[in-house]
Amino acid sequence: MAGIHCNSLAEEVVAEKGIDLSRVKPGIIVGDVLNIHVSEDEDKKVLMKIDLHILPLMGVCYMLQFMDKVTLGYSTNLGLIKDLGLHGSQYSWANSIFFFGYLGMEFAFSYLAVRFPLGKYLATTVVIWGVILACHAATQNFTGLIIARFFLGVMEAAVAPGFSLITGMFYKRSEQPSRMAFWFAGNGAANILSGLVAYGIGNISSPVATWRVLFLILGCVTAAYGVVLLVFLPDSVSKARFLTIEEKDIVLHRTLENKTGFMDDGHFKIPQMLEAFRDPQAWLLFAYQVAVNIPTGGISSFTSIIIDGFGFSMLDSLLLQMPFGVVQLMALAIGACATRYFNNIRVTLMIAMVTVSFIGIILVNFLPSSNSYGRLVGIWMTAAFSANIPMSLSLITSNVGSMTKRSTVSSMLFIAYCTGNIIGPQFFYSSEAPKYPTGLRATLSGLALGVFFLISLLGYYLWENTRRNHTYGFQTEAPEAENIADDFSNLTDMQIKSFRYAI
Repeated sequence: MAGIHCNSLAEEVVAEKGIDLSRVKPGIIVGDVLNIHVSEDEDKKVLMKIDLHILPLMGVCYMLQFMDKVTLGYSTNLGLIKDLGLHGSQYSWANSIFFFGYLGMEFAFSYLAVRFPLGKYLATTVVIWGVILACHAATQNFTGLIIARFFLGVMEAAVAPGFSLITGMFYKRSEQPSRMAFWFAGNGAANILSGLVAYGIGNISSPVATWRVLFLILGCVTAAYGVVLLVFLPDSVSKARFLTIEEKDIVLHRTLENKTGFMDDGHFKIPQMLEAFRDPQAWLLFAYQVAVNIPTGGISSFTSIIIDGFGFSMLDSLLLQMPFGVVQLMALAIGACATRYFNNIRVTLMIAMVTVSFIGIILVNFLPSSNSYGRLVGIWMTAAFSANIPMSLSLITSNVGSMTKRSTVSSMLFIAYCTGNIIGPQFFYSSEAPKYPTGLRATLSGLALGVFFLISLLGYYLWENTRRNHTYGFQTEAPEAENIADDFSNLTDMQIKSFRYAI
């Protein structure tokens, strides 16, 4: 078991910050976190225990979320547009309206995530969104469809930012990108499995329209999984039932070097929220997310129809979307491995991923119509930049200090995500189906802008780290006592002089 020793220097430094070591969080005595000594074997054992418990829970949930979100696209191959009498831009709006609901909940999430038990809150939203997804099967017209899509967006809004906050609680800065990539890999798995599921359902004989069966099955599965999360997903380190008291101390002690806030007390701090609104990194990440999610909103909604236009059958096009998920998984694996073995490579990797997708859209745009397979490969390549989502989230958990500011910036990121996804489908005019030249040009523009904003973000991080080194002195590895004091202070990244941005 981990030994306890007196860390007098740490206690002195923390005492200077005015922190009471007798202060108790639920299941945690702060003084024990300060004074614990962790061996390398104990550290690895606890890390493995966290990985085995949390990552599969989040990965499966994220897979279900993505499957549920893109089910509308698969349902076009199963007759939804004809059965509901959709025409003109109605299908585009059925996709966009989801993100209006998502958008409306983001700042509410930044408040609710601080005020309520995070795990229970997330699990409850999963149960409700599963019920709403199943209700899609009962829609009879455009009005019913957009109402269901709107409230589905409301309920799904909490999951990705919530999972990023949980990752930041349990893992060190250096561990966060690979762990986020793991649960985000549910996206790639969803692209593979949902194609198979939709293809299988499309070939069954049923008195009920097959697209309605698809919504019913996925909705019921999601709601049932929400109950699983309600039981097993922890609200915080201190409430993680799968950890012993000593293991909780180890987890909290090992993440002190993050300097992103141990002593958050459940209060939403307005000054920290306002700081988020004037932080350049927040707005550069916001601009990047708007730009690259214009392509996301269009491609994810219209991939089935675009592939149909290459000359493949409607059912075959469901299967031909599966390599899209394979490319996602490959990009995520590359990103996870690179960030694990190389420091300060995240933003550079993100630029590379967007560039691969940009090349893919060039192939779709400029290869002759007769080259169906070349253009199909181009569509698959566009999946590469989706691997940037967990890296974007890891930049927030690594580079934004304090719970209030971090949840605010996370909400800003997902507001940008929604904005791009709302805009994207509107460039795909029904009169231009199935080639959608305007939509593909908008996709090219969005990816090019994404590269520009990432280069700007990289420049800002380098400039700010250099400025801090010149002003406060160069930082190598900060003493443990200083890490403890900074983390317990609940200050933001802009307030901690020893903070340096991970790039």
